Amino acid sequence: QVQVVESGGGLVQPGGSLRLSCEASGSIFSINAMGWYRQAPGKQRELVAAVTSGSSTNYTDSVKGRFTISRDNAKNQVYLQMNSLEPEDTAVYYCNVEVRHRFYTRSFSYWGQGTQVTVSS
Repeated sequence: QVQVVESGGGLVQPGGSLRLSCEASGSIFSINAMGWYRQAPGKQRELVAAVTSGSSTNYTDSVKGRFTISRDNAKNQVYLQMNSLEPEDTAVYYCNVEVRHRFYTRSFSYWGQGTQVTVSS
């Protein structure tokens, strides 16, 4: 069993900044990748940013230059620094973790409950 918990969401004005945190805990042998997704009401869930075990990163075009994803492998944590926030960034942000368990070669995907980010004046 793996628990994934996000934190750091809230209300921020346009142009402001926010830092999201995600921590994975439980029966974890290794983590292949961690990522952030978001979903606005009535819209599809989309990938925002991800970081692999090799520390390579990728971002959705709409957040490039504004968001930065980073990780702390020792703590099983991943962060999303969000700058120059826009109203269009308003959504529930979910942390996703791809985990390898002991005695299994394949990986398993786990999701957090999400944290609300609202960008409004």
